[in-house]
Amino acid sequence: MTRVDTSTVPLSGWARYPIIDCRQNVPRDDSEAATVYDGSKPLITRGNGRAYGDAALNASGVLATVRLNRMLAFHSEDGVLTCEAGVLLADIISVFLPRGWFPLVSPGTRFVTVGGLIAADVHGKNHHQVGSFCNHLLWLDLMLPTGDIIRCSPTLMPDLFAATCGGMGLTGTILRASFRLQPVQTGMIRQETKPAANLDEAFAIFEAELKQPYSVAWIDGLATGDAVGRSVVFVGSHAGREDWPSGRGDPLQVPPPNPKRIPFDFPALALSRTSMRLMNGVYRRAQRSGTNAIDVYRYFYPLDALLDWNRVYGRRGFMQYQCVLPLTESRDGIARLLREIAKYGEASFLSVLKRMGPSSFGYLSFPFEGYTLAMDFPVTQANLDLLDRLDKIVLEHNGRLYLAKDSRAAPDTIAAGYPLLEQFREVRLRYGLKGQVESHLSRRLEL
Repeated sequence: MTRVDTSTVPLSGWARYPIIDCRQNVPRDDSEAATVYDGSKPLITRGNGRAYGDAALNASGVLATVRLNRMLAFHSEDGVLTCEAGVLLADIISVFLPRGWFPLVSPGTRFVTVGGLIAADVHGKNHHQVGSFCNHLLWLDLMLPTGDIIRCSPTLMPDLFAATCGGMGLTGTILRASFRLQPVQTGMIRQETKPAANLDEAFAIFEAELKQPYSVAWIDGLATGDAVGRSVVFVGSHAGREDWPSGRGDPLQVPPPNPKRIPFDFPALALSRTSMRLMNGVYRRAQRSGTNAIDVYRYFYPLDALLDWNRVYGRRGFMQYQCVLPLTESRDGIARLLREIAKYGEASFLSVLKRMGPSSFGYLSFPFEGYTLAMDFPVTQANLDLLDRLDKIVLEHNGRLYLAKDSRAAPDTIAAGYPLLEQFREVRLRYGLKGQVESHLSRRLEL
């Protein structure tokens, strides 16, 4: 029997809340991963720790996939990549962008593993056109607590496939996956910047630009009155070779930025109402209307330029709150959320609005057609109380919360937002996963 590297370490999600001492196992291959599942304790699989809350935390056992990071095959005819679950999106981009390929779906960071992309069924700025990551997933290999490895796809074990896609790691350990990339001609995005005076203007821009591949808005969370929802909408598409200046070199050779580090945890004063209002005003005025070309790193992953940006929220960490509301409910519901936040007086600088397309097939997949709002809040009791009030507004407008971002919601809130939760629970029982594959999140939410 090969030895698996094991240690007990304090772990958290990206938001640094909560922090739990976990027994972490770091296997190098399938056989070592199988030895971690000895039946004596429940486990959860962890990728690069970019889920914000407690989805990849379990004091009794964490199976980390950071060493399962090999790329296995690529078919240039159709852009199908097969790789292990620990491969980072950043590595995929660095290898395949110079060859003219880019992920079909990308979240706001490239420092997430393929297994994490599947477990959270991530969505990007183009969900209204292409759906979420698992819509382009051909198959995956899943290790069950018995050590058995099962290949799942839309036609092979479809129930287990639907439970795994968006299932937050609660069906076992994803070992390998095969999925499609998209061809691109350059490493640039043609971005159009469109300021919006309020929420109605922002929605009008989104709806008018549905034929554009990418769209996202930054929202000023402190705006009140007629300016509620004041924002800047960024619309984008992949630039063609005709957009590339002659004599500039290879249009696919776009190096990532040299990231900076934040060397210390910010004090609470840095996140005061006054400082937030100042930052919001500076940022909004800096965004000028017009079209320009920026590289894919600046468009998709602006925060990756600061490797430790989560330290801005101080030692206590923060909570990211992301909800989605149906199309018919989005205008009124999001306006209510923003007014509640502005009334409370503590706003998030990282406030993002996106237009979503049709629902995903995963039992616990987050997206459905409507609008999603994501905001960050420092961990305080007052903010915990605020988020409880936001939960009620979300449910009154038939919305749901994103499990990959959550660290504090109640079981009833999640159950009300996910109508296929019972099917997910049935799959967990059918394959002997209940009690064997568990996380802090699954226990807290009674998944």
